[in-house]
Formats: sequence, C-alpha cells, structure tokens
Amino acid sequence: MRSFCGIPASEGIVIAKALVYAEKTKPEIPQYGITEAQIPSEWERLQKALAKAAGEVKELHEQVNKEQAGIFEAHLLMLEDADFHDQIKDRLHSDLHNIERAVMEVAAELSGKLQDSPDPVFRERAADINDVSRRTIDCLLGVEHGISSLAALDEDVIVVARELMPSDMLAMDKSRVKGIATDQGSSTCHAAILARSFNIPAVMGLSDFFTKVTGGELLALNGSSGNIVINPDKHTLAQYKTEEKQQHKNSKQRAALRELPAQTTDGHRIILKANIGFPEEAENLRQYGAEGIGLYRSEFLFTDIQSMEDEEAQYHAYSRVLRTMGKLPVTIRTMDAGGDKVQPGIIVEKNPLLGLRAIRVSLGSPGLFKVQLRALLRASVHGTLRIMFPLISGIEELDRALTLLDEARCECTAKGQPFDTAITAGVMIEVPSAAITADILAEKSDFFSIGTNDLIQYSLAADRGNEKVSYLGEALHPAVLRLIKQSIDAAHAQGITACLCGEVAGDPEMTGILIGMGLDELSMIASSVPRIKEIIRKTSLHSAQALAAAALSKRSIAGVRETVQAWMAEHGI
Repeated sequence: MRSFCGIPASEGIVIAKALVYAEKTKPEIPQYGITEAQIPSEWERLQKALAKAAGEVKELHEQVNKEQAGIFEAHLLMLEDADFHDQIKDRLHSDLHNIERAVMEVAAELSGKLQDSPDPVFRERAADINDVSRRTIDCLLGVEHGISSLAALDEDVIVVARELMPSDMLAMDKSRVKGIATDQGSSTCHAAILARSFNIPAVMGLSDFFTKVTGGELLALNGSSGNIVINPDKHTLAQYKTEEKQQHKNSKQRAALRELPAQTTDGHRIILKANIGFPEEAENLRQYGAEGIGLYRSEFLFTDIQSMEDEEAQYHAYSRVLRTMGKLPVTIRTMDAGGDKVQPGIIVEKNPLLGLRAIRVSLGSPGLFKVQLRALLRASVHGTLRIMFPLISGIEELDRALTLLDEARCECTAKGQPFDTAITAGVMIEVPSAAITADILAEKSDFFSIGTNDLIQYSLAADRGNEKVSYLGEALHPAVLRLIKQSIDAAHAQGITACLCGEVAGDPEMTGILIGMGLDELSMIASSVPRIKEIIRKTSLHSAQALAAAALSKRSIAGVRETVQAWMAEHGI
C-alpha cells in the first residue's frame, strides 16, 4: 500500500482499478528556413490551420451543455486572438522559419510567462495556450485525431494521467470513469471544472504519481481531501468504503438543502454566494445553491497589456457572467494585480506584497482602469452588477476610484452606451488601516466585503505564501476577529451590508462566530455552500451571538478555538 496527496479538485470518494492513460505520441515539429518570398504562403497555411482548428473546437463545443461551453469558447477566442496572430507574424518575419516553428515558439513564450506565476490560476491558463497551439500545429501537419482510448471502456476505472485536456474529458466514457488522478493541474484548471460538472471525483497536482501506478492496480481516491492510495490494505479499504457510503448520504441531505434558505432556527437570514475566477465557473453555481457571486476575480482575464486595453473582450466576459446569473447579484472585483500575482506590465519588486498591487496599480494607470470600468458599466445592463475596489487603505484611494468611475460613466453616456444608473460600488476591507477607518470608508461605500486572506496576512505580518510563517495565519487570532467585528459594525452603523469573501467564509469552524458578529453575506468556493448552509440551519442567531461574544473576549487563539469547538460539539456540527 502506498499513499499520496495532491490537490482536491472535485469532491467525492471512489474505489476502482487504475487506467493509466498516456497521450498518443505527437509528431516531431519540423524546423527549416524560408525566404521572405515564402512568408505569404506560410501565413496562408496558418490561416487554413486556424480555421480547421476552430472547426474542431466548435464540434467539441456542440457536444457539451451550457455549463461546459465556456471552456471551448475560451479556446475559440485564443484561436481568433489578433495579438497572438501578430506575435506569430512578427516571429515569422524575424526568424524566417516555417510557420509550425513560429507557432510553437510564440506559444512557448506565452505559456512560460504564465507558468512562472506563483498563482496557480495563471499557471492553468498556460495549459490552455499549449492545448490550442498543439491543435493548430496538428492541423498544419495534417494530424487527424482519432477515437480516444477513454471512449470505449468495459469496466469502471480511475483514469491516471500526466494531464487531461478538455477534449480528453469530453471523449471519455463518463459512465465508466469513476475518478481522475493527474500529475498536473489544480482545482481551477479546465479539467477540474469539467470533472466537477460531470460529478467525477478528482485529485490533481500529484507530481509524479503517473509513473508510480500500473494499470489494473486498485486505487482508493478521495477528491475532497486530495488523498489517493494504491493497493489499499483491508483496513484502509474498509475505511474508504465507509466514507463512500457516508458521502452518498451527506450528498443526498445537502441536495435537499439546495432550495432551502440559509436561515437560522430563529429565522435570521444569511445570504450565501460563491467566488469565481473565470466566466465558465458561473454555470455551475446554482447546483450548489449559491445565491449570487460575491467575488469575481477579474484579473484572471488579463494575460498581457493588450488584454487590459481590450474593452470589448472584457465587456463580453462580464456580460456572459451576468446573463448566466440572471437576476442574482454579481460582485466583480476590479483588477487585483501585483503582490503574489505576476501580471504583465508590473515591475518586479523586492517586497511586492507591500508594493504596487491591486487598486494602487489601477489608480497608477487611470486610462487602463477606465477601460475596465467602462466595460463593467456597459455589462451592467445584462444583470445585477456590483463593482468592488480591492486593497483600499484609506479614503483618499476610495475618492480617486469613485472619481474615475464617475468619469467612466460620463464617457459611456457621451458614446450613447447604456448602463445601469443604480449600479453600486463597494470596497474590500483587506488591510488594518481600512478596518480601523471603516466608519470613514462606509460613508462613501455602498457595501463592504471583508477579504480575510489579505487581512490576516497584513494584520499578523505573516506572508500567506511563506511556509515558514504559515502557522501564524490564524483567522481565530483575537486581533483578526476584532478587525472583522469593527468593520461589520461600521458598515451597519452607516446602513450598508457587510460580506466576507475570504477562505474563512467556507470554514465550518468560523461559521458560528461570523453569524454572531452580524455578517449579512458569506461568499466562498461553490462546493462549500451546502456545508455552511447546513451549519446555519442548525443554530440560532442568539446562540451564534453568544459564541461571538465569548470568542471576542478570549486572549489567545487557543482560547478562541476551545470555545468554538465546544460550541460546535454542542450543536452537533
């Protein structure tokens, strides 16, 4: 028996034999010189290949439902991207190599920049670029894509692969594929999104697991914890089977909660929303009972300066999410670049987390910021939009952001572009200065959203990406709890709502305290919504308020945790 741990990508527990899936060998990409006179013919070859690749992607698009279509729409946009084409053309002229080589080199540069990012979401976009460029090169070389070995299966399996592309996911026999384990990928990659859509448990980011498994070996996989075991012994196998039965029972119970409100036993209502990073993720939210989007991370739209300048592309992305959600509210955060997120056009700094990031980048480039604001305003006619400014540290920054929003409104009006005149704008409370002056910020904000990921690291001076000090990043720290409570009270004193959209929103250990502090909304990973709703419906507001008061009176993390755990045990949570 051998145990491994990766990234939980699609929840669920499954036991089945391993199917080791090795992508068929790709033909070698040729390299040879061309003359300037041959450039037009090479360029014509590319146009035909792009058209053929687009046709193949459209065929895949037609095979999927509305929830999955966005993945292939994103691939089509890449195939049609003018900047991508221009870079290939420039490379063709400068190097005078065949077009296959030019496509490969440009794609390698683009994906390399994204793969160097510390942010896993950006690294996953590199996989999309590789997928699209590989398809284009195959079309240039005349490679035909036959029937996948995943399409015809005669027994239940867990697919083990280095990486799975969206086309692999579509081709597989989903009645037989019971689980997925891959060396590459994360919870935000397209394969993970599709796995969740197909309700297939998945673990990703397993490094070299692919080389450790032999086809036919028995695997036990837990997509909720990220654990996977090869050839489990009798005890482990029995444990997984018990957990599998409990999982089915819990799933049925939580499915029954989907249409029920997140309401305490004494009638107090909490709004539960979901966080997303890509438009296609919006399609899946309703199955979890999410009541809107509390955080749409818009920065993941931007891979280069051209994408920041492309108002139309942004407009279409925002519009798509708003249309998908219908009347449910969508809160879109303006670009949160810099810090631990590598972004084009931003200078690498010695201390980026305390440097040029988030609203500071936007205010430093008002022209680019207004491109995003205009796109947001124009998209607002397609749903219920709320605009949110990240990392506001004081009233000066909020005033400047609101002034630029007013200018963007005037520019849309001058162009005859309609927008929702009642659109609301709020701030993220992410740094201690914002929490301490929350009463001042509330005077000019339509809502607060507390971003605990940053609030914790800035309050406790502990970089959340540094493993050596990660133990300090405790949401139950008395200082963090006091800053959250102060922000909520300031919002309510001014008559505006307070939401919390950090990771702790989906932490069952925090639910009672947050309700008791008076939060109006919680926004989290969509799959966490049923569990948090279940907790809310088991307690009363009065009990949660008593818990919050007791927690706020404690002097240490240990004291708070002991109080919380006793409360959870009392309520059967």
